Amino acid sequence: MTVKPGSIHALLGGNGSGKSTLIRILAGVERADAGQIDIGGAQFAAHSFNAGLAQKNEVHVVHQHSSTFPHLSVAENLSLGRGYEASIGGRILWPTVRERARRVLARFGIGASPDQLLSSLRPAMQTMVAIARALQDQEGSATGLLILDEPTATLSSAEVARLADALRRYAAAGQTIIVVTHRLDEVLDLADHVTVLRDGKVAGDLPREEVTHETLVQLIAGNSLPVSENRGQRRLAGRVLLQASGLCVGPLANMDITLGAGEVVGIAGLVGSGRTSLLRALFGLSRVSAGTMLFDGAAYGPADPADAVRHGIAYVPEDRLAEGTFPGLSVVRNVSMANLDRYWKIARLRTKAENRDAAAVADLVGLRPRRTDLAINQLSGGNQQKVVIGRWLLRKPRLLLLDEPTQGVDVGARADIHRLVRGAVSEGASAVVVSSDFSELAELCDRVVVLNRGRVIADVTADELTSDNLQQLAHMRIAA
Repeated sequence: MTVKPGSIHALLGGNGSGKSTLIRILAGVERADAGQIDIGGAQFAAHSFNAGLAQKNEVHVVHQHSSTFPHLSVAENLSLGRGYEASIGGRILWPTVRERARRVLARFGIGASPDQLLSSLRPAMQTMVAIARALQDQEGSATGLLILDEPTATLSSAEVARLADALRRYAAAGQTIIVVTHRLDEVLDLADHVTVLRDGKVAGDLPREEVTHETLVQLIAGNSLPVSENRGQRRLAGRVLLQASGLCVGPLANMDITLGAGEVVGIAGLVGSGRTSLLRALFGLSRVSAGTMLFDGAAYGPADPADAVRHGIAYVPEDRLAEGTFPGLSVVRNVSMANLDRYWKIARLRTKAENRDAAAVADLVGLRPRRTDLAINQLSGGNQQKVVIGRWLLRKPRLLLLDEPTQGVDVGARADIHRLVRGAVSEGASAVVVSSDFSELAELCDRVVVLNRGRVIADVTADELTSDNLQQLAHMRIAA
């Protein structure tokens, strides 16, 4: 892969194609097994390239989940990491800090003041502050490499356009930029060159004039993939358990969806399409601005998650570490957190019952090691996820909401999690599964609803339910 100076180079590929691994290697946080990295004329053996060399050669990565701090000022965000201007005694010189921030903001064309809270800025401007923070010490030069990982994932069309204008200005000034994105329309509009990875290899390397939407979809998806022989038996939906009409929440606009009892429905779409907004609305974490919901024939509008739980709904969030577990607590306590009404009796916690149920969950999910006394963060990611799912299964839920249930887990844990979902459904539950892994949706689900820019564009069933078909639908170009 060759990236020309002063260009915007798009790096594309499906889930598991190797994009993240490549970024980590270029950032020096993961060692390559072999190869060579050349930056600005300097050559390095890839297996010895580290974070120190990346920093010295001005490789900057702005991640999708930025390391900025919303509740600090713009000036503070620009200072963190590089240090504050301070007196000999260590006292922060705030006027100097603000003045330097003003110069950085002016240089990058960011219309904000140093004292504004970052959270008060538009999302695109927050991303631009993160970029400015990465490049601020390159005053008077545009050397090095800027890597942006999904910078537009959560932005509206208008915000995307603002950020794109800024990136074009930076490239015109000589900055070399790699953009990782799933949004192909942006690639067609922005990129000077495109590299597509598939299964860890370069599937295509195209200059701007050879790039078309259809070519990119073909390179990303490859040939049609066979459906896994291990997929569950397709189920015919029973009575309607959940029905939403005209739902508006987050990016979702007038969404209609129906879920039958005993059915597994997948939600496919690119990041920012509204997948997670649907689950959060169903669990009472986000308020809908319009639309109606029926659960088992009765009007449904959860006031909060506790209300959703009382209706028999369980939610496994995408961000397991921040929203799904209590890292400092034991497996026992992580299991009991979703079931406190079982154990809290007359101002007293029934620890024997807690331990008994945690042991039952460990057996159910195949916990390894089978140590319920361990802090949950001492387990592997796959075992943590199995505990999170298992504690909800203890409640015999009527509806499972699963957001990226096998993200970051190994193949064995993935198979175990699929087994748990199928087991719950065979006992009468239904499930809504959000996943960026289209092969997972094809394997696990009875049908898949495809979202594109907040709208339902397809409801895929039977023989059409293949990874390749879902990939093409998710990338389909539709009118804004």
